[in-house]
Amino acid sequence: MASAASKSPVVAVPVAIRPGNCNWISSRRRRWTGRCQVKHERLVNHRGNCHCGEVRFEVQAPRRAKVQECNCSICARTGFVHLIVPKDRFRLLHGKDMLQTYTFNTGTARHLFCRRCGIKSFYIPRSNPDGYSVNVRCLEPETIGDFIVEAFDGQNWESNAGRLRHLSDA
Repeated sequence: MASAASKSPVVAVPVAIRPGNCNWISSRRRRWTGRCQVKHERLVNHRGNCHCGEVRFEVQAPRRAKVQECNCSICARTGFVHLIVPKDRFRLLHGKDMLQTYTFNTGTARHLFCRRCGIKSFYIPRSNPDGYSVNVRCLEPETIGDFIVEAFDGQNWESNAGRLRHLSDA
């Protein structure tokens, strides 16, 4: 049994807004007050790695969360499914020396991939340069609950990027 000191701290974060739990000004008019009950779930440590295992990382996120599947040129070609978190919830465990950086367009996004196997398991996204985007497909399945995959129109990135900016807020 693990000692109390070795357990992860319990932190509650909002994971879903359920419209049925929202407060309405009037039940007749069903006008929304803007206040909803948000379900909170504790963070768990998800571990992940590249294909060869040289790059290993840990990310704190809910067991159940919304993730984004983007159709931009690079995400469509790499099959990246985004779980965006603040920088303080990401930790590189091994392989810093194995990471190679690729940039394009504005150079804000820092695409990091393993020099040995070529897998991009995480990167610093242009939409959230104060966070990390982790490829859900690179996470160990034991800690993953129900991730809800949302489509993101990255082919029209400039007009849609604002939908992602809040995701790395702590």
